[in-house]
Amino acid sequence: MRRAEAPGVAALRSFVASLALRRAFVRVTGDESAFALKWPNDVLLNGGKVAGILLETIGDHLAIGIGVNLAHAPGADQLEAGALRPVSVIGETGISVSPSAFLDALALEYAELETQFITFGFAPIRNAWLAHAARLGEEIVARTMRDETRGVFEDVDENGSLILRTPKGRVPITAADVFF
Repeated sequence: MRRAEAPGVAALRSFVASLALRRAFVRVTGDESAFALKWPNDVLLNGGKVAGILLETIGDHLAIGIGVNLAHAPGADQLEAGALRPVSVIGETGISVSPSAFLDALALEYAELETQFITFGFAPIRNAWLAHAARLGEEIVARTMRDETRGVFEDVDENGSLILRTPKGRVPITAADVFF
């Protein structure tokens, strides 16, 4: 898509995409309670990673890459230590969903949420995302190339930063790998 706003605003589309993914999963499985969102861009099914998102800016365009495990998931031997187990829709639910059926559901959900984002900004997306956030109120670890921050997942701020409550106070995390 053409990117007309600042890079920080464009980056918030990871929340739009993950929320749309969750809604598409609910639409095709009928299961509202099995899906949660992991900051900033993963969807969990029964606690395992079923989908991930990667944003990339290419000139004045934003590419949103989405990987979904409908029928297969990577093996545990392909994971880094502490990573969530990968799962598939069929493996966890027994429901077979074709890629085209899932894409139709995702396109519908994304279009609705993108319109909401453009019209009303990040606040409604943030609130909806937080309503389905995995481990909100629990201790998690945010790991960057340089350090690790352990704290209670307290919030996501208006810039999309993860807010952890630590013994040193509230710490905003702009980019990290999160471990439970």
